[in-house]
Amino acid sequence: MLKKIDRSALFLAEQQELFRCPKCRLEMSQQDKSLICVNGHRFDLAKKGTLYFLDHQIKTEYDNEMFAPRGRMIRSGMYQPVIEKIAQLMQSGNVLDVGCGEGSFLQQINQVKENPTNIGFDIAKEGIYLASNQPIEAFWCVADLTNLPFADASFDTILNIFSPSHYREFKRVLKSDGCVLKVVPQTGYLQELRAIYHPDGEAYSNEAVIQRFTEELQIDHRERITYEFEIPEENRLDLLEMSPLEWQVPEDVKAHLKQNTLKKITVDIEILKGH
Repeated sequence: MLKKIDRSALFLAEQQELFRCPKCRLEMSQQDKSLICVNGHRFDLAKKGTLYFLDHQIKTEYDNEMFAPRGRMIRSGMYQPVIEKIAQLMQSGNVLDVGCGEGSFLQQINQVKENPTNIGFDIAKEGIYLASNQPIEAFWCVADLTNLPFADASFDTILNIFSPSHYREFKRVLKSDGCVLKVVPQTGYLQELRAIYHPDGEAYSNEAVIQRFTEELQIDHRERITYEFEIPEENRLDLLEMSPLEWQVPEDVKAHLKQNTLKKITVDIEILKGH
């Protein structure tokens, strides 16, 4: 069985045309366990088979303490109706998962609809390290959303699930007949958790995000999916730690909720497909 770094080297050898140098924006080629551009900029595979495309370290608040429970919640079936709809809407071919985190969404989507070429990236290296353990044929890298290390017109589907967008770069790397699938939380998303963590908070809305999508891309499909998910007992603590919602919450509130965990949670999202 090949090591992760060797599997990734094979991927680069077969798919080197998908990449471009983030420093000089010229084409790159695979050499042994590295990608090197025509100007000599070099990016080496890590032992886990991941590539780091940033020229400086970036500190984020997203870490293993959030990514691990997030992955367990995704695998628990919490988003299964969403995953099945995404698989139905996406196009076959090259898939780019933007802000992939620990890779669970891409892995779960591939269980419903297997894709030949999968690339996931995130700015948080902790998420990418975890993603490298996913049971899926995929390539994982750390990259900047505003300066993607991918060649023009390379992807058939861009997945943008609960993550920021950069439409100029999306349009550049998307094939002419490709699509962007964006998943946006709607007003009822995790409402039971929000009511406890932020009881005096303003009404939750992502209308500005949705409006921007409709301005940047031509809409092919728009659908709201709302349901109540019964949380498996073994995942009830994971729910409390899977999102940034808990970052500014007082410790006594967290402690109380850990003793009185939620048994059900609302999933309320909107899926947008555009080209």
